[in-house]
Amino acid sequence: MPVHSGGCHCGAIRLRFETELDPARIEIRACQCSFCVRHGSRAAADPGGRLTILVEDGAKLQVYRFGLRTADYILCRECGVYVAAICGDGEHARAIVIVNALDERERFSREAVPVRYDAETREQRLARRRGAWMPVEIQGR
Repeated sequence: MPVHSGGCHCGAIRLRFETELDPARIEIRACQCSFCVRHGSRAAADPGGRLTILVEDGAKLQVYRFGLRTADYILCRECGVYVAAICGDGEHARAIVIVNALDERERFSREAVPVRYDAETREQRLARRRGAWMPVEIQGR
């Protein structure tokens, strides 16, 4: 499966996004919540793919939760880059990757679709993520 690498600015957190999908065809979402807007977030996922997050130094991994507290937003404590969001634990964990954190981000060229999830209940949000997000593993935490 092709791999798209990336990570934070300082290199403390690295990403491996595996997908068979053509990067130019993957839907890019621009969540309109205040957190994502402030970060200029452009998110992608492939339910048939996989995201691996490699953490060099666990002390530099910042996990942030807000709103319904249904996901962990992964940032680098050193350089501040937002790289991914994770919902769930263990083998049931699912994630999105932040396209701006990928090395070849220009290959993910579809126009970002603005999305709002404010009307979702907690249960609806979790169900959507289970179906649309991809498996994830964090190594070196």
